[in-house]
Amino acid sequence: MLRCESLTQTYVSGGKPLTVLKDITLSVVAGECLAVVGPSGSGKSTLLGLLAGLDQPTAGSVYLDGQHMAALSEDQRARLRGEKVGFVFQTFQLIPTLTAKENVQVPLELRGLPSDARAHDLLARVGLADRIDHYPSQLSGGEQQRVALARAFSNHPKILFADEPTGNLDASTGATVIDLMMDLNQESGTTLILVTHDPDLANRARRTIRLRDGSIISDSDA
Repeated sequence: MLRCESLTQTYVSGGKPLTVLKDITLSVVAGECLAVVGPSGSGKSTLLGLLAGLDQPTAGSVYLDGQHMAALSEDQRARLRGEKVGFVFQTFQLIPTLTAKENVQVPLELRGLPSDARAHDLLARVGLADRIDHYPSQLSGGEQQRVALARAFSNHPKILFADEPTGNLDASTGATVIDLMMDLNQESGTTLILVTHDPDLANRARRTIRLRDGSIISDSDA
């Protein structure tokens, strides 16, 4: 489902090169649940952005569902993400002027697909059937993250990238979101790649990669 080879990312900071990722090679099979962990500054979010095709590496290659990301134009990468990728972020990233239902409908409407029934079904699945017409400002943090989760699964993604999805939630609400994410993964067979500091979330993954100083220091199955 996903493969990267010799992935390296270097930025220039203060006139000096700063290598954030160093020669990362890994493969993720369809349906797998992978947690990426490590201390702050270890390169976790940078790796996620490269794997998702949001950024381009300094060196190395990323293949998403058989597509070589560097060989695609930006429009083609955007189309690939729209068709096959879902995202969940720590800060929810909901559109404030849209209701919960409308936020979930966005990925489908961008592709010209029917969205009403799918949005209703997903919001009911995450326990928000009675909140579909509420705006993000009218929802708690946990409710907003559940809307974001429903939106991420709305277009039946083959792979879901989640960057600290429980980072802004209390322990109880975070546990609810983890359960929902894992249930949806089991039901849909969606591949999950999770960047997290949350040990409860990492422990639920079937495989864990640990980064330190931009390198993989361990890769283990649960």
